[in-house]
Amino acid sequence: MERHETKFEIADAVATIKLNRPDKLNAWTEVMESEVEAAMLEADKDDGVRAIVLTGEGRGFCAGADMSLLKDIVEQGSRGRIAQAHSNQPRGDFAQKYTYFPALSKPVIAAINGPAVGLGLILSLYCDLRFASDSARFSTAFARRGLIAEYGIAWMLPRIVGLPNALDLLFSARTIDAADALRMGLVSQVFPQAEFLERVRERVKELVTLSSPRSLRIMKQQIYLGLTQTLAEASQLAQGELIRSLDCEDFKEGVAHFREKRAPVFTGK
Repeated sequence: MERHETKFEIADAVATIKLNRPDKLNAWTEVMESEVEAAMLEADKDDGVRAIVLTGEGRGFCAGADMSLLKDIVEQGSRGRIAQAHSNQPRGDFAQKYTYFPALSKPVIAAINGPAVGLGLILSLYCDLRFASDSARFSTAFARRGLIAEYGIAWMLPRIVGLPNALDLLFSARTIDAADALRMGLVSQVFPQAEFLERVRERVKELVTLSSPRSLRIMKQQIYLGLTQTLAEASQLAQGELIRSLDCEDFKEGVAHFREKRAPVFTGK
């Protein structure tokens, strides 16, 4: 696929998708939306990929929707456009516009190298892990544009940062820094900008070399199903998956490498 507003590469079992409009702080466009989804699906289907990293070129992660798109919506109206955007989406919590990251079988990591605003913040929320540069900044922005909590952020944000913090961020639309984001639990770790991508790569390398791909795949399913399950349902699912895991190659390798005091060689099977 020809890419105009993103970069895509695979190295050392990690697929990296980079938003590539640095002069616009990687403001989101329809072209970018299409390219990111295609790259995500391609990486998810590739047996050689064990993790996916989403980041931005230059100083920004994603500064939200490109203002030209917002201008067009104001001038042309959006009812038909919004309906069309959802008309081909299957039903399901993680099969809607922008909510499909949790449905991918592999870990998706947001490497937030700069501002993550509006839609850019939403994209990061649907990633499984979020690492931030100490120069990253975060804002919902919607209330200061006369908009609402878009694309499921009202459901996802409270589950990540808690209800009081979610209400604060959505109502005020204030900008917070990486330290505040870490305190709220919005990001898992903050790294210095000068060594940011290197530190992210170190963390991702741990995932793809030390953890069973099968374990990560099943755990990810359990976590996101668990958001809408009862405790009994989650426990029953875990019991069935535990029994199945005992017959898998990765379980046998997990025991063998521990006993033999060597690095694991997981197959994902």
